[in-house]
Amino acid sequence: MTSTLIDQPTRRTLVSRLRPRLETLPTLAAMVIFVGMIIYGEVAYGRITQFSTVSNLFINNAYLIILAVGLTFVILTGGIDLSVGAVIAISSLVGVMLANAGWNPLAVMVLMVVIGSVFGAASGVLIQYFNVQPFIATLAMMFLARGLAAILSTTPQRLGDDSPIRALSTEWKVIDGPKINDLVITPNVLIAAIVVIGAFFVLHRTRLGRTVYAIGGSEQSALLMGLPVVRTKLAVYVISGTLAGLAAVVYTSKLGIAQNITGSGWELDAIAAVIIGGTLLTGGAGFVLGSVVGALVLGLMNVLITRDGSIRPEATTIITGGILLVFVLLQRLVVSRKRKT
Repeated sequence: MTSTLIDQPTRRTLVSRLRPRLETLPTLAAMVIFVGMIIYGEVAYGRITQFSTVSNLFINNAYLIILAVGLTFVILTGGIDLSVGAVIAISSLVGVMLANAGWNPLAVMVLMVVIGSVFGAASGVLIQYFNVQPFIATLAMMFLARGLAAILSTTPQRLGDDSPIRALSTEWKVIDGPKINDLVITPNVLIAAIVVIGAFFVLHRTRLGRTVYAIGGSEQSALLMGLPVVRTKLAVYVISGTLAGLAAVVYTSKLGIAQNITGSGWELDAIAAVIIGGTLLTGGAGFVLGSVVGALVLGLMNVLITRDGSIRPEATTIITGGILLVFVLLQRLVVSRKRKT
């Protein structure tokens, strides 16, 4: 009876509002995969949804979440940053060596973040003012950072157990569960959460965020609208480098060790997390919360492989590649559908 009171145009409008936007489909797919992995892990191995597993998932992947957030800014503009893993290597080595030399711990951590900012700014300048392709510019920064790290030391440098920097990995019990099944967090997890919340606010509530999306949608159109394209593109690489430096602080405080090969391949993990989380490689569409889900998918995949025991660790990269391929194809479908509409 009531359906006859709704005219046809209104009905179509209601249906269109209930349908998910095309840009959200990859992110929704990532969430479905994450939930599916949890259900499969619980059925196959058990103890996946317990407090200790959830705690370790966030504690062990705090640095990857921070890296993925930084890469989200870059990829939303249609760019790429291959230097973040090497930036972690140089930042962590400098930090550990200076901390062991007696420097103030707070000054050391600030310097580690600043090192990341400098490399990010250098990439941004090469890209924006010298018209170097992002792939080449950040690749050059990757080789530079990795080379400087090798000059500093080719042997592992260990942070003292009594160093105040290690306090960032102190476990705080939130829920006292049965036996060792406790829900715990660390300051590093809180740092990652603050980064995610801050990035969400910047991308969705500030002019910088709106410009980032506009550049990814069409840089030429953004220029014609008078948006600060140059300043924004430089800013996203500074943000990515800064968060790489912060990730170095988080990782070093947890492991207490640094070496010139630290962070090898982490840039690819972070990029994979961003793509799995639904950010389009062409830019202009994506969500920072999706990147967090992508990072957790990769982290949970490692947990499931470890629990299985029969899967070789090398298979992780194969599985990651398969998942990444699926999401790239899904993105291509989304892009083609957008062009038709």
